[in-house]
Amino acid sequence: MDEKKVIGGYFGLEFDTRSNEYYSNLIKLNSARNAILLAILERKYSKIYLPIYNCGVVISLLKKNGIEVVEYEINDYLEIRDIPVLGKNDGLIYTNYFGLKDNYVQYLSNNIENLIIDNAQAFFSTPLKNIDTVYSPRKFFGVPDGGYLCSNIQQSKIKLQQDTSIDRFSHLLKRIDLSPELGYEDFIINDKSLDNEPIKKLSLLTEKILSSNIDYINVKRIRNNNYLYLHKNLSKSNLLNINFNLEASPMIYPFMSDNQHLKSYLIKNKIFVATYWPDVLERCKKGSLEELFTNSVIALPIDQRYTINDMDRILSFII
Repeated sequence: MDEKKVIGGYFGLEFDTRSNEYYSNLIKLNSARNAILLAILERKYSKIYLPIYNCGVVISLLKKNGIEVVEYEINDYLEIRDIPVLGKNDGLIYTNYFGLKDNYVQYLSNNIENLIIDNAQAFFSTPLKNIDTVYSPRKFFGVPDGGYLCSNIQQSKIKLQQDTSIDRFSHLLKRIDLSPELGYEDFIINDKSLDNEPIKKLSLLTEKILSSNIDYINVKRIRNNNYLYLHKNLSKSNLLNINFNLEASPMIYPFMSDNQHLKSYLIKNKIFVATYWPDVLERCKKGSLEELFTNSVIALPIDQRYTINDMDRILSFII
């Protein structure tokens, strides 16, 4: 009997307790970027190699914590152009781009020590044994924060304050009660607010949502079906030269086009496509593949909110 449990009073948000958290056994933190930082600090890496074609907030975070950062180039296949020779205190981060590079992640795990896999865009990609792997649930679900770290680091030795998420829900609520457009500014503010957050445990509120209200099996199925449908219709015109893993349930369908107006055309027609990542243009060489990918890869939505009819609407503006 729990004698401290409050009985009575007003109702709070209700959650479906029949579902289970997808990564319940991983280290639960307040953001994916802090999950990366924790892995680096625990491994005592002093230098980190990471791709130019990646979000710049990780670079800023590492430098702020005294970690030397070396950026590397990728090739046409979104793979490391020249794999560096790592010293004892060096680590290498590889981004599982769009959730479609599982086979290459497997290759790297067999050939590189001190490897960290950034699965922020690959929530459903299974972590490999003894490979530090990071996930970002807010890239896939309606939560304001959170990150998972799969690692053999002993959790019992990590003493962290627990985060709170109560002030980060405005964009999620406005999307429901008002519109996605009216919540977008709040979304940007929330995203920037995470930049200065120290490493903390996942908030109880975010954990409750991730462990109660999500049908992960169905989410994975819908994403895969939408992805396959777009690929069936766009594969011949897609200029992205990678091996599309047909068993994946990726974050988006990456469509590379030489039509420089297509992205703005889609947005004008209320198909909101993100750019991965605008700050890359400040760090990459002129005429590089990183510049090409940033400007030309269009992130087509395929997530669990959408049906095949929605995919047909997207296709109607492309084909």
